[in-house]
Amino acid sequence: MGTVEAFIQTPLGIARLEGDEKGLAAITVLNSDTEEITGIVPEVLEEAVYQLREYFEGNREIFDLELNPHGTDFQKRVWKALLEIPYGKTISYFQLSKTLGDVKAIRAVAAANGKNPLWIVIPCHRVIGSDGSLTGYAGGLHRKKWLLEHESPVKQGSLF
Repeated sequence: MGTVEAFIQTPLGIARLEGDEKGLAAITVLNSDTEEITGIVPEVLEEAVYQLREYFEGNREIFDLELNPHGTDFQKRVWKALLEIPYGKTISYFQLSKTLGDVKAIRAVAAANGKNPLWIVIPCHRVIGSDGSLTGYAGGLHRKKWLLEHESPVKQGSLF
């Protein structure tokens, strides 16, 4: 069996999930709503769809899925380190580089972070600039901001 895909509606737009029997390979948020969501989910993606829905409902903080992202060995090292960032917490690119053992590799670490094919599940949105700024995010800064607010233990209420 080859790679299969499923489409789900999320608060951030329609997401396309791709994977096979080896695991989830990619999650992409589409910038258009032209995909038709049929509700048909291939069996190998059912658990990923279920866990993502739980996450967006606020009922899941840790994913327990077989992952099979495609990338270089260095990228995979960076992505593995991202999995160690706890829900609701952030670290800087500098801290992430330090964790990986080479603070001079900050640009390479940032580039690998930007190539992460499994947004949310591998939480690249939890990496911010050293000054606390929401620096680059492949899915768009508005999505990064939404994800960080979604995971924040302090929910912002409206005054009105």
